[in-house]
Amino acid sequence: MTDPIRILGIDPGLRITGFGVIDKIGNRLLYVTGGCIKTDDKLSLPERIATILEGIAEVIATHRPQQSAVEKVFVNVNPQSTLLLGQARGAAISALVTAGLPVAEYTALQVKQAVVGKGKAAKEQVQHMVVRLLSLPGSPSADAADALACAICHAHGGQGLGSLSTAGFRMRNGRLV
Repeated sequence: MTDPIRILGIDPGLRITGFGVIDKIGNRLLYVTGGCIKTDDKLSLPERIATILEGIAEVIATHRPQQSAVEKVFVNVNPQSTLLLGQARGAAISALVTAGLPVAEYTALQVKQAVVGKGKAAKEQVQHMVVRLLSLPGSPSADAADALACAICHAHGGQGLGSLSTAGFRMRNGRLV
């Protein structure tokens, strides 16, 4: 029997950072936990970043993952929103690196492709597949589902798409071509 690999997936956000922890045992995926770290809009930016950093550190201390996967930031229409999202992502990655975890990064297209089979899948489709793949009794919040999807992507394709050389390829309709 294969030893379980515990994976922490993170969907970074300044307002809400989703997290999801799964165990991979051979080809089976088992749900461990999932949830959200919420920051107060009334707090200063440094205080909100500290909340994310401390929240991820607490998840790591409690569930002891061996690997981590984080969704990459895409460029928004609003550059200010992109910068804020990048800072939230940096706080999450800092917590992971401080804990000595290896960090894999995946685009939203890669996550959707690995979980749903289509890179342009809707959030509802991702939530539905997360429920099915992990045999959950109900739907997690959208942010927790995205984090769990990131962990599933790493479990299924992390040793595949995430580590394959993509030099000379382009992404079209959510697929490498």
